[in-house]
Amino acid sequence: MSSKYKALKQECYEANMELDALNLVIYTFGNVSAVDREKKVFAIKPSGVPYEELKPEDIVILDFDNTVIEGEMRPSSDTKTHAFLYKNWENIGGIAHTHATYSVAWAQAQLDIPIFGTTHADHLTADIPCAPPMRDELIEGNYEHNTGIQILDCFKDKNLSYEEVPMVLIGNHGPFTWGKDAAKAVYNSKVLEEVAKMALLTKQINPEAPRMKDSLIKKHYERKHGKNAYYGQN
Repeated sequence: MSSKYKALKQECYEANMELDALNLVIYTFGNVSAVDREKKVFAIKPSGVPYEELKPEDIVILDFDNTVIEGEMRPSSDTKTHAFLYKNWENIGGIAHTHATYSVAWAQAQLDIPIFGTTHADHLTADIPCAPPMRDELIEGNYEHNTGIQILDCFKDKNLSYEEVPMVLIGNHGPFTWGKDAAKAVYNSKVLEEVAKMALLTKQINPEAPRMKDSLIKKHYERKHGKNAYYGQN
């Protein structure tokens, strides 16, 4: 694969394969992209290609205006959403989208995922937001581009930071996650799926289960992410 985007394609390919390995996708219903901010391009999985057939050279390179720079295949149908987020959120390096079961279930219920426990609080201090179903005029327009608008509107309405909350549910659709690179976006997809599963079970065991108290949320988040973090070996 002789391409100046070889490393970016490889990163994107590996992240997509990890999405499949973690059982976060059904057939071809999922995608990961990776961005190169210096070159102002991103790499994304081609549309509808089974994971067992995917190769690094199949990965498509586009600019932030959705112009294909390199690649013979049609890019993911969600490409315009990825492009919109990269264009508007400058500090993300990778984006993942899945149709993972528990995440989708909450999206179909059109509910935020409450912060019930420490697994959730280890990663973010807010409920995982669910954007309302898309307005009719947006559905009838440039749908995938407008999904990006839907995400930004949700974060604005809920006064959330995309850097502090690296995930969202799209009402009636499913999850998008992001991170400093494609691998972190996939990691956040897995975290979201497990938190969604735990929250569902929590509600089944006790429909009146209370949201985790703020002091415990703060403790668990800051021991991993605060200025005096002590989790891990760094």
